[in-house]
Amino acid sequence: MRLYLGISVILLAVLIAASGIAALTRGWVLPTNRKHVITRPQLYGWGQLGIAIALCCQTAFGLMTNDLDTRQWGTLTGSVLMVTGILVIAVSRRATGHRQRRSAQ
Repeated sequence: MRLYLGISVILLAVLIAASGIAALTRGWVLPTNRKHVITRPQLYGWGQLGIAIALCCQTAFGLMTNDLDTRQWGTLTGSVLMVTGILVIAVSRRATGHRQRRSAQ
């Protein structure tokens, strides 16, 4: 059962990493996220790569290692990378700050 879970999570990480590389190199973002990240697709791509690396780290250390200390530090590292990737994606979705204020009439 662990093998099937590990393979499926790694495949998901590969798909996320492919999307992140496409955002980094070409500026291409999935159509569902396109209107939110139109100004900074490279930052979005870095966030996706961070999440993909975090998934691989958590799978490798959480499912494949028998040593308790190594498993705990590996999954903690993966969790920190996951939160960092999510924060980078959130920053990429923020407005750039070039909006004009409405004048009071």
